[in-house]
Amino acid sequence: MTLQITDEARVRTITLDRPEALNAFNEALYDATAEALLAAAEDPDVAVVLLTGNGRGFSAGTDLLEMHRIATNPDFVRGTHGFLGLLDALVDFPKPLVCAVNGVGLGIGMTILGYADLAFMSSTARLKCPFTSLGVAPEAASSYLFPQLLGRQDAAWVLLSAEWVSAQEALEMGLVFRVCEPEDLLAEAHRHAALLARRPISSLVAVKRTMTEPLRSEIRKARERENAAFSELMGGPANLEALTAFAEGREPDFTSLPPGW
Repeated sequence: MTLQITDEARVRTITLDRPEALNAFNEALYDATAEALLAAAEDPDVAVVLLTGNGRGFSAGTDLLEMHRIATNPDFVRGTHGFLGLLDALVDFPKPLVCAVNGVGLGIGMTILGYADLAFMSSTARLKCPFTSLGVAPEAASSYLFPQLLGRQDAAWVLLSAEWVSAQEALEMGLVFRVCEPEDLLAEAHRHAALLARRPISSLVAVKRTMTEPLRSEIRKARERENAAFSELMGGPANLEALTAFAEGREPDFTSLPPGW
């Protein structure tokens, strides 16, 4: 079981449920989440989706142990949707998407907020885009969406530094809508989601479509640029050092890489 799915007041709550891995996305979780979003998009009884995580993490991003296996094992069997399929489902999701960031969010656990219509965050949660610390490129069109959401310099710091972002910083940057105490987070997020869900679904869909349609072509172009850069860097000297260091439980050392890396 990688997801919990519940319905209440036309709000479908999707809870990432790999708490032992801080809800890191392996291929199974990518597939399950993509399928859940596709199903919610088609369900006429669902007006709003609320996405959150079980346990201490919202999502620790892509499962790095599995990423290491993918990078080093040419026979690794990938999932049906995978990372790219989840992004397709997020880009195309026609209804309001509310995120409740209950704990740590890394990688896709942060960049997914670029697709949230409303994001709520626990005051004790933290976010990080670890791309440069992994020797890879941005993902999920964050190189386009984050400058739009945060402004160029905040986005540059988040994407280049691989440093932690606190809940208060995320609020000040405009990445999240509200910061809540941990015990209030889910109730507050659900309260807002349920209020939206009392509106006509047709109108909610129309509003979201008119807001997001102008972004779609730029999201597609950003994803193409990011995917090309990611393919070039994944499995390269910096990425392999980062993944090996993670598997060995040590800090990566990028000072001895070949020139230019």
